[in-house]
Amino acid sequence: MHTVIRNYTGTGATELFDLLDQRKAEVEGLIRAINGFVSYSLFRTETGGVSVTVCEDKSGTDESVQVAKDWIRENGRGLDVTPPIVTEGTNILQLQ
Repeated sequence: MHTVIRNYTGTGATELFDLLDQRKAEVEGLIRAINGFVSYSLFRTETGGVSVTVCEDKSGTDESVQVAKDWIRENGRGLDVTPPIVTEGTNILQLQ
């Protein structure tokens, strides 16, 4: 398993998470379609929000990063969102 965490802070982050909240069903469809998808969490923070994607391997999390980037570029026009801080790695333990 491989996990990628995208931490959105700064310019446009709060507005981005407002948009993501409004379009949850669309986001869910995009993420579930990723090859090797295992789990996904999206949550707000005081400064914006965080997404956590778990896939069977790195190619799935790489795809999720690209899907997120494309979706924000297409749907978040005018928000001027600061790129997220991306952290990723191989899972040691996965509980559900």
